[in-house]
Amino acid sequence: MEIKSISDIPGAAFYPLKSWAEQSPDNWNILIGIGFLLLMASIVLAYVFYKKMGNEDERTKNIYLKSSYFMLLTIILCDIVFPTEYMANIFFLFKYALAILACGIYLAIQYKRDFT
Repeated sequence: MEIKSISDIPGAAFYPLKSWAEQSPDNWNILIGIGFLLLMASIVLAYVFYKKMGNEDERTKNIYLKSSYFMLLTIILCDIVFPTEYMANIFFLFKYALAILACGIYLAIQYKRDFT
């Protein structure tokens, strides 16, 4: 795939993944399985640290808002980077898995910094 403009970079970066996934149904299932496992692990991480911090009060409200901010930034970044012409549903799965993972990582860092 030839890069002619900046908007072609995501396509060029993810075209080999598309080619690999379309080679066999097993490759496609591996890609979906990895995305689903990443999504489940991210949800568990974010939920665990959300519950460890406790109910929302003036101390934790700022942490929860900032974790939502990181989630939003990750979604916007993934919308810019991931191609929309092909495999949109797979990249949709990875976009939200990465967004929840960013939220969970921020919550884990803040928990370690503020609560331990």
